[in-house]
Amino acid sequence: MRINTIKLAIAGFAALSTFSAQATELVKNGGFEQVSGIGQFNNNVSVSDWTSNGYNFVFAAGSADTTGSVGSYGALTLWGANNGGNNPLATSHNGGNFIAADGAFEVSPIKQTINGLVAGQKYTVNFEWAAAQQSGFDGATTEQWIVNLGDNAATQQSTSVYQNPSHSSSGWMKESMTFTAAGASQVLSFLAVGTPEGKPPFSLLDGVSMTSAVPEPGSWAMLFAGLGLVGLMARRRQGKAA
Repeated sequence: MRINTIKLAIAGFAALSTFSAQATELVKNGGFEQVSGIGQFNNNVSVSDWTSNGYNFVFAAGSADTTGSVGSYGALTLWGANNGGNNPLATSHNGGNFIAADGAFEVSPIKQTINGLVAGQKYTVNFEWAAAQQSGFDGATTEQWIVNLGDNAATQQSTSVYQNPSHSSSGWMKESMTFTAAGASQVLSFLAVGTPEGKPPFSLLDGVSMTSAVPEPGSWAMLFAGLGLVGLMARRRQGKAA
């Protein structure tokens, strides 16, 4: 009887494992670790699998308020405890490199084409973000990300607007958004939006992930088949016992 119980448990576990295995990661280089250097997108740095034409930068962990990042207008740092800012510039939960995008100057989205989608299926995009201000400037700012899957403005979603005091930054905030795919291949985009221009508001981004929000039809079928097998084996065992 004990052996049969173990067999039932293994069958159930196999069914559930098949169910969870379908949560395949669709985003490549979501932590921005695969880069050619530290600096501005498409200026002196390329970021594997991502593109952007805006005033958007790659920063290494711990560098934003120290060595900074280099762009078309020279070196750029963000306010933090190491350069006279009001508070430490926190490290993301994901760690390592992160993106900082100006939300009011030469604004352009950070994009990646996602393949292997199923039209009509829902997908969950997870990421973490923070707010900051370019060092050397004064005044309160606001920061926000607008996220979209595809080019339909009606489907875009936004984070909350962060009210950032002068010379300050926020902690890292985790976000989760669900989109419905319109085709097998669509562009995932992140657009920084901030105010005001001239007191550079920067939105930070890291740990981007995208997975199916619900199991694919084949996954449901395999799950139910596995659970049905468990139930059938249990009934047979009870019948023999009787």
